[in-house]
Amino acid sequence: MTRNLTRTNFNSSQLIRTLTDLALVEAVEPGIAFAEKLSLWVDFADAITLCAAHSAGDSGPWAATAVPRSTASKTALAAFEHARATAVQAITASCSTPAGRTRNPLPAPKPGTPFEDATNYEPYRRFHHAHQREIEGLVRPLRAKVREVLATASPALRQLATLDAALDGILSERESVLLSSLPLLLAKRFEQSLANHQQRLAQAPVADSVDSWMKAGGWLGQFCKELQAVLIAELDMRLQPTLGLLEALTSDTTYA
Repeated sequence: MTRNLTRTNFNSSQLIRTLTDLALVEAVEPGIAFAEKLSLWVDFADAITLCAAHSAGDSGPWAATAVPRSTASKTALAAFEHARATAVQAITASCSTPAGRTRNPLPAPKPGTPFEDATNYEPYRRFHHAHQREIEGLVRPLRAKVREVLATASPALRQLATLDAALDGILSERESVLLSSLPLLLAKRFEQSLANHQQRLAQAPVADSVDSWMKAGGWLGQFCKELQAVLIAELDMRLQPTLGLLEALTSDTTYA
C-alpha cells in the first residue's frame, strides 16, 4: 500500500545552493535540528521499525572479519570514488555537445529544427529522468556494499549498518518523490531562460536562429550547463548517506 507522504524538503547544501542560484527554490533558513527534520519523514510505524533495527544490531555473537579494517576502509573508499567519478563522467559526457558515445545523449536541437520542437522541454525532462534512474542504479548497490563492509568491522559499526538499512527502507520512497520534482523545477528555468532570450531580442533585435542557441552565450547552451550542475548536485546528495558510512568506518574514535 502506498504510504501517506509527509512534508519534505531538500536536504543537501550543494543542491540547495544550486537550485537557489537558479531561483528555483527559496533559501532554507538554518536552525531547525536534524531530529526535527527527520521527524517530518518518520511516522509511528517507522519509529517501531527503527527501534527493532537498533535492538537487532546490538544483539547476537560477534565474529571479527578476516579482512583488516584498514584494508576494508580503503577498498570501500576506492569503490565510492570510482562510482562517483564514473557517474560524473557519464553526466558530463551526456551534457556535452556533441555528446559522443553515450547511452543518454543530450537532446539538443539539430540544425534546422523547427522552433516549436526546439523549445519543447519534454526531451530534457526525459533526459533528466533517465539520468536519475542511472544514478539510482549506481548509488543503492554502492550503499548496500558499504553497509556489508561496516557489518564486519565492529559491533558498533554493525549496528550502524543495520540502522542505515532500516532508514534507507523508510526514507527511500519519500526521497524518490521529492527528487522526481527536480525535472519539473527545471522546466520553469527552461521557460524563463527562453522568455529572457526573447525579451533581449525584442529590446535589441539581432539575427537569431535555433542553430545559435547551443553556441557560446546561447540561452539553451547555458541551460544545459545548469542541468548538468543540478544532476551532479543530485548525485552528491544521494551519495551523502554512503559517505557518512565511510566516515564512520574510517573513524578510530567514534565507532572503533
